[in-house]
Amino acid sequence: MKKFLVVGLGNIGEKYQNTRHNIGFKILDFFASKEELVFETVKLADRADYKLKGRTFIFIKPNTYMNLSGKAVKYWLEKERIPIENLLIITDDLNLPFGTLRVKTKGSDGGHNGLKDIQEKLNTTKYNRFRFGISDNFGKGRQVDYVLGEWTHEENDKLDERLEKSTEIIKSFALSGINNTMNNFNGK
Repeated sequence: MKKFLVVGLGNIGEKYQNTRHNIGFKILDFFASKEELVFETVKLADRADYKLKGRTFIFIKPNTYMNLSGKAVKYWLEKERIPIENLLIITDDLNLPFGTLRVKTKGSDGGHNGLKDIQEKLNTTKYNRFRFGISDNFGKGRQVDYVLGEWTHEENDKLDERLEKSTEIIKSFALSGINNTMNNFNGK
């Protein structure tokens, strides 16, 4: 059975729950609620497992806070003996318009501290990432307030459809491969 590690990035704690920066957690929570999965607190993360067509998905939400996510990613990759090509990191992205979904096989951290820590711990920029656009609709010097701010009413109205599409991306990643997933979902 092939294993895949799917990591949603976010910050633990109720005050961060509905913030833009926590879209990784939100996507995994949405997937879990649809499939009736339960997250359990384990070493360095909350974890839920999902099986589909001969694949095992290990979903983790690191409980190390965003800027230290690499420790949990590295630990679970090694513990479960999952090759790095079967890793998918789900993160927010200020450089994409709200709701834009983009899957990539490598890239820079783009100033994202969670990705920066993962890159340092894995010693590579070549890992799959699923970026969810949150836009850059904030004034100068307001970036932290914006990413740690909650969704607007307009964004909330569109979020369920984007979350649904996000679950399709996760399944496609394991069932159809990263290249097919990029071709089928990027820009849609």
